[in-house]
Amino acid sequence: MLLAAGLVLDGVHVALFANGVFRFCWYLVALLPVGLPVFKEVWESIRERDAFNEFTLMTIAMMGAFYIGEYPEGVAVMLFYSLGELFQDKAVDKAMRNIGALIDVRPETATVVHEKHDGQSGEGLVRLTVNPRHVKVGEMIEVKVGERVPLDGVLTDDVAAFNTSALTGESVPRDIWNGQEVLAGMIATDKVVRLKVTKPFDKSMLARILELVENASERKAPAEQFIRKFARVYTPSVTGLAVLIVLVPFIYSLCNGAFTFVFNDWLYRALVFLVISCPCALVVSIPLSYFGGIGAASRRGILFKGGNYLDAITRIDTVVFDKTGTLTQGSFSVASCHAVNGNGVVESMREKQGADKALSKVERLLVQRIASAEQDSTHPIATAIVTYAMERGVKLLPTTGTKEIPGFGMETEAGGCRLLVGNARLLERFGVAYPKEELAEIVGTVVVCAVDGRYAGYLLLADSLKPDAKQAVERLKELNINNIQILSGDKQAIVTTFAKRIGVNEAYGDLLPHDKVAHIEALRKEGARKVAFVGDGINDAPVLALSHVGIAMGGLGSDAAIETADVVIQTDQPSRVATAIHAGKQTRRIVWQNISLTFGVKLLVLILGAGGLATLWEAVFADVGVALIAILNAMRIQRLIK
Repeated sequence: MLLAAGLVLDGVHVALFANGVFRFCWYLVALLPVGLPVFKEVWESIRERDAFNEFTLMTIAMMGAFYIGEYPEGVAVMLFYSLGELFQDKAVDKAMRNIGALIDVRPETATVVHEKHDGQSGEGLVRLTVNPRHVKVGEMIEVKVGERVPLDGVLTDDVAAFNTSALTGESVPRDIWNGQEVLAGMIATDKVVRLKVTKPFDKSMLARILELVENASERKAPAEQFIRKFARVYTPSVTGLAVLIVLVPFIYSLCNGAFTFVFNDWLYRALVFLVISCPCALVVSIPLSYFGGIGAASRRGILFKGGNYLDAITRIDTVVFDKTGTLTQGSFSVASCHAVNGNGVVESMREKQGADKALSKVERLLVQRIASAEQDSTHPIATAIVTYAMERGVKLLPTTGTKEIPGFGMETEAGGCRLLVGNARLLERFGVAYPKEELAEIVGTVVVCAVDGRYAGYLLLADSLKPDAKQAVERLKELNINNIQILSGDKQAIVTTFAKRIGVNEAYGDLLPHDKVAHIEALRKEGARKVAFVGDGINDAPVLALSHVGIAMGGLGSDAAIETADVVIQTDQPSRVATAIHAGKQTRRIVWQNISLTFGVKLLVLILGAGGLATLWEAVFADVGVALIAILNAMRIQRLIK
């Protein structure tokens, strides 16, 4: 307001403004609110021995303008720079709110439940409200309806529903069963629940994700790294050139008496050059663009570990998906049971809607043996088999000497028998005869069993595609990513069937973990491809690490996903892979728009300034005005990512 009023008073030639001291004081008062924060930054930079930055250039330009009496220009330099900072802070705050809404939902209190000691009256439990940081692993906590879970733990109730939208973006509450993990940040929706704490406060998944996001700004994209290095060399160079603009004509005037040197004229040109050359538009807008991109993506359940990954994902030309748990629900159910009796006859029971679910004695024995072998595994297939057995009242046997064989299955002893439980390759490995042709024709996930070296039958499990699996492939093709593949340890027939349903031409099954690694290595060497691998982050950790960009699906429940992947899609939706790539491309597009705008306008005004046609007003626009436009452009990223 003071600057605007001063310009009006200057324009109408008010007599009071003819007094130089009054005019100086007027603009000095106008300068202080916007200038003092910049002066503070300059002082701190000098103390840290980093004096050559945009704050120093602004201060030099302002002081020079005041020296030659161009007070409005001096105030304008600081005012427009402050406006740019204001918009920058607004954009950063919005990005931080997006990230904060996603992850910083940790409650401030926890209700710990203890059994009463002797001598205490009342019911048998004591409830204490404490800081979650003071709760120890193994203690029992209680969460009321509508409250957020303060710590990671396992559910001790039979089943409970939780709102997981803060973590995964899912709008429908998720049912969690006894013994399953409940994460900090979830909300109890249907009843009071009790959990046994499994991790201390600072080790909870939510705390680790918060730390991850806080550190994301340290992982700079190449453009950010270049601009920062560029500014360290560029700023002192520009300052030196501005000095030369004044010094060279002065020296020339000493050698040529015909040349008249007017100090204030050349100082003004040097100030114009200095303001035009200030790199604040780049230094501010480019990191802001990447930070805004990370924030906008996080609002959609996509967590980038840094701006470098947001940049790297734009160069992806090949996307490779794992199948189970990535493109499929991963929630298997037993479809049928095929058991071999003592006479070598197969007894089969298929699960159909409305059919009798009773198992024969031979079938119950087969289910008991397979479920007993799988009871300590967390794999979705194992969980489905154990659930199937428990629903039918099949008692599990204790096991000893369990040995897991990656890519094949497991060997264990239960009920006095040596059991082999896994895929058909496991039986081949141990030389067990089985009906190869019959099993080869089955399109589905088969878990076979051998007892004391003899084939005992198999369970057939069914999995289903995720609702957006086909859409994920279609959206990737819209982004001109046509090399889409599926890698799986499942049988080739199953993988091929799934691939055809979603429009993927290349699908490879029967792969062991090292086969997947070899496949990705071959892709990387093939025409310098840029490969993104999308997996569950647990079994696929080596492949996630090997790919150019590792993307973990549903990674909030997996330590391996957080540690290994570069991008975590918390909504568990494969279609968000295309959203992540779109976010990277939109961010990169805005970055290059800002770079082109900044250099284009600066070059034009520098040419005008060299001819004496540009004033400090044009210089202010070329620097601070362009920076303001670049910041506003960077803020658009919030609306562009869909």
